[in-house]
Amino acid sequence: MNSDVRYRVERIALALMSASGVVVLIADLLGWLDALAPGGALPKVTLLILSTVTVFLLLEIDRLRKLDVVQEQVTALDEAVQTRIARLDDTVQSQVARLDSSFRTQLAKLDIDTVAQQLKQENYLGVIRVHEHFPETEFNAFVDAASQEVVVLQTWMPNLEQLRQSLEKALTDQRIPVRIMLLHPSSPVAGLRDEALRRVRDPAFAVDVRASVQRCLAGLAELHTAVPAESRELLRVRVYNSLPSIAVHKVDEHFLVSSFLHRQLAIDSAQMEIDGGDTTMGRQVRQELDTLWDIGHDVAFPDWRESLRNIDL
Repeated sequence: MNSDVRYRVERIALALMSASGVVVLIADLLGWLDALAPGGALPKVTLLILSTVTVFLLLEIDRLRKLDVVQEQVTALDEAVQTRIARLDDTVQSQVARLDSSFRTQLAKLDIDTVAQQLKQENYLGVIRVHEHFPETEFNAFVDAASQEVVVLQTWMPNLEQLRQSLEKALTDQRIPVRIMLLHPSSPVAGLRDEALRRVRDPAFAVDVRASVQRCLAGLAELHTAVPAESRELLRVRVYNSLPSIAVHKVDEHFLVSSFLHRQLAIDSAQMEIDGGDTTMGRQVRQELDTLWDIGHDVAFPDWRESLRNIDL
């Protein structure tokens, strides 16, 4: 109902009630009420009270009307605030959406992995770390996570026992190829390596390279026998008759590379860790692995001794 109409109706109703109270009072004074309702004192009092309240309400109705005005103003203010909030929300959402779109566009232009790979290639040729000596724990962790292949290039493997468990797991559980290249025990290079290891050392520290290679082949024969028959073909061992330039332990696209220095074994030399077969160092190491593999000869297990006798140097 419109507030003006309601205001008028209230005024009229209160005026009628007030007039009724005055009429009742006059009628009582003139004795008309006693004639109409003998002994009606209570109704008279009630009418007087109502008349008093009505008069009071008539005096206060303007103030009560102001409450309606305040209510209308509060309602209008609330609607205005809600409208402004809605507009502000739409504006903020639009700005956030534009900022997010711009941010995504900039991220799309910035390929962090590619940039990191370029920096490794330009500054370190793929070398990401240098270890003081062969990191057996890290290598075994690499093998445990391998999905492609494991390749070892050595004269022999002095740490075969430390690596055996992870190599056996790669063959049996992960079902990935394991390729190992060792120096032929009868190669003239074995004598040269003997000389390099003992030239500047006490003879008590002398290493028999030929015997070491044979012990390694015997250990690989045991590994070949230990794995299930269906996994044995994944283990391939070749012997080469050449001067190896580097020692390599490769797991998928990860390399650990060291040199054959005088006076110490390759596993005791500094190890360059290379990440990525497509890096400069990675490509060079892969080429060396392929070269030694191509000139090598397969060793048949379990009778590896007979296999060696059938290889012409």
